[in-house]
Amino acid sequence: MVKMGIGYDIHPLKKGSHLVVGGTKILGEFSSDGHSDGDALIHAIIDAILGAANLGDIGQFFPSDNNKWKGMDSTYFLSITLEKVLSAGYKLEHVDTVVILQKPKIGQFIPGMQLKLAKALQTDKENISIKATTTDHLGFIGESKGWGALAIASLSKLE
Repeated sequence: MVKMGIGYDIHPLKKGSHLVVGGTKILGEFSSDGHSDGDALIHAIIDAILGAANLGDIGQFFPSDNNKWKGMDSTYFLSITLEKVLSAGYKLEHVDTVVILQKPKIGQFIPGMQLKLAKALQTDKENISIKATTTDHLGFIGESKGWGALAIASLSKLE
């Protein structure tokens, strides 16, 4: 049996030195404003995986009002999430994502992000799809006031 889950996350942008997307630091003029490292891509993936396994959402396991998670690398959250899903009897099959960000452009970083996420999820790079888009300067994302990510994950029941 294959189960699917969807995830979505969004974070404000602030002036800063780097943005973390998919566990990768991208140098530039913006940083993500979040309790952990503000990696909206990983947060969306976590929600998609947890949803597919019917285990809840990221806030139940890594709440933003808990100082234990302040500044934490989100790849850690991803590894813990995978452990929970494996313990529940599921195997990750595939993750498909979209990053919605006006700037900086992230296309050149996607292969490295795929490798980093595949390692954290104990899967092959081919099982991690990352696409990027803008909003053509529309809305708060287009004005570089925020960014977001969508993710869909498929899991299969371990036999």
